[in-house]
Amino acid sequence: MGIKKFNPTTPGQRFLNAPDYSEVTTDRPEKSLTQRISRTGGRNNTGKMTMRYIGGGHRKIYRLIDFKRNKDGVPGKIATVEYDPNRTAFIALVHYADGEKRYILAPSGIQVGQSILSGEKATPDVGNAMMLKDMPMGTIVHNIELRPGQGGKLARSAGAYAQLTARDGKYAILKMPSGETRMVLSTCIATVGTVSNAEHNKETLGKAGRNRWRGIRPRVRGVAMNPVDHPMGGGEGRASGGHPRSRKGLLAKGRKTRKPKNQSNKHIIERRKK
Repeated sequence: MGIKKFNPTTPGQRFLNAPDYSEVTTDRPEKSLTQRISRTGGRNNTGKMTMRYIGGGHRKIYRLIDFKRNKDGVPGKIATVEYDPNRTAFIALVHYADGEKRYILAPSGIQVGQSILSGEKATPDVGNAMMLKDMPMGTIVHNIELRPGQGGKLARSAGAYAQLTARDGKYAILKMPSGETRMVLSTCIATVGTVSNAEHNKETLGKAGRNRWRGIRPRVRGVAMNPVDHPMGGGEGRASGGHPRSRKGLLAKGRKTRKPKNQSNKHIIERRKK
């Protein structure tokens, strides 16, 4: 898939870079695998605004995605590759041999009509899901489980992937998209390949209105507020605002937020680069 540029016939199209959706084969989702998703507008159950700058936006339908890939031993065929408004990656509709239909995260390079398989009989081909212990070293994977049977949690966004670099006892060692090296149980399931829509990071919205379509309202800078509204507000003229901090006064830009007694620390071999 590529990114297409537009002739500047309007101010909004002058800097617009949008995907050409050449991989997408249909714009109609499978009705049995969709459900209604309601918007909160940033309000909680009492109607109080708890998250600012959220509201409006186009209506969405949620697609039920199979992150567990637990249809073991049943071959499936890719029927369509579709756009999903709820994530950056594309999704693929799979028709299984027993008649069941499921959505999966579409790997990069997947084609309509291609067969996929999960379980012990699967081979390390793109789109197949298998345990990390059955994969050869150096395999590129995505949609990785953290606990067996939990469903994929890691490397799920557009263009993301991890690499199986080694094994140590009951653990597999993965190089994560962030650069972190961590251990994951070898009995966890992952999908072979890279997540589709890798050029998502090259997209530009072109105009503020496209952010409003996504349900994102204008964000006010803290230094533009009054002192009563933000710790960085106030001052004569265009004051710097002092050290960057949140509305609650918590320091930003450099303050460590990870808990030193986090249970998963023992599984992290090398932290991500700052």
